[in-house]
Amino acid sequence: MDFTPDEWQAIWLTLRVAVVAVLGSLPLAVAVAWVLSYTRFPGKIVVEALLSLPLVLPPVVTGYALLILLGRHGVIGHFLDRDLGIVLAFRWTGAAVAAAVMGFPFMVRGIRLSFDAIDRDLEGAAASLGAPGWLAFLTVTLPLAFPGLLSGAVLAFGRSLGEFGATITFVSSIPGETRTISSAIYALLQTPDSDSTVLRLCAVSVVLSFGSLLISELLIRAGQRRLAR
Repeated sequence: MDFTPDEWQAIWLTLRVAVVAVLGSLPLAVAVAWVLSYTRFPGKIVVEALLSLPLVLPPVVTGYALLILLGRHGVIGHFLDRDLGIVLAFRWTGAAVAAAVMGFPFMVRGIRLSFDAIDRDLEGAAASLGAPGWLAFLTVTLPLAFPGLLSGAVLAFGRSLGEFGATITFVSSIPGETRTISSAIYALLQTPDSDSTVLRLCAVSVVLSFGSLLISELLIRAGQRRLAR
């Protein structure tokens, strides 16, 4: 299967966007998942609903919200552009932000479930031995939750690979800059005699997405076996 330079460009850009989206949002996802798992506060159910909102909203709505907030004339984007020289709209970094937003609920949910499954007595034992909270988290909580953390990250990575609606609304489909596999397929569907190219990119998308789901499932099972010991 021979890919053209444009196809390789779309494939590598998709992987790049997905990796940056996951790595950039992972620390925040761990923090949010920990708060949701270990604390109680008024309005917690509202926070949980807001975090899951990208799962049920039309992706174009999420993309439009990002454009309003992070566009060059947006509420936050104007500050980023004027004071920091950071432009996200119509840039590949903006595509990574869109992918991170769409994949964030999957990541938080996976990590939170892993935190919920941890035996609190193990953390209590570390505390009784004089370990401060941050040390108990690093030496007990995080290692026990690590398979779930990886599973959530891989699942978010898979979601980022297929992101389309929010991305094309926020950063458009610019060849070499923001054209990922999904937007490339969409553009090719409007081009005559492009069936073979579309099929190749669809095959790549299926392989990458299936691989992500498979790895995520294997990590979940590994975590369950580890916690059952």
